[in-house]
Amino acid sequence: MAGNVQEFTAANFDQVVLKSDKPVLVDFWAVWCGPCRQVAPVVEALSGKWGETVKVGKVNVDDHPSIAEKYSIMSIPTLMLFKDGVVVERVIGFASQAALEQKFQQYVA
Repeated sequence: MAGNVQEFTAANFDQVVLKSDKPVLVDFWAVWCGPCRQVAPVVEALSGKWGETVKVGKVNVDDHPSIAEKYSIMSIPTLMLFKDGVVVERVIGFASQAALEQKFQQYVA
């Protein structure tokens, strides 16, 4: 993954996402998904902007279907913000950086 964006997997999800001491933005995506490719630069930008205050990463739903199933991912891209191991926000489909910042700002300040 480029920049500060991490790859979350079935092997590291519990430790890196659910047990994180800071908010974690997770992008559920797949290689074949056009809208996922559109949202990728937005996720990169958020990662760069939020730096050390928020972990940002991606879960490939084809490679890790158990995670997608656990969080009832029916459409991709789906962005989820976890805080203290709990999903606090969910955005399905493409959203602009400004829209995502507004939706998530109360959790990332």
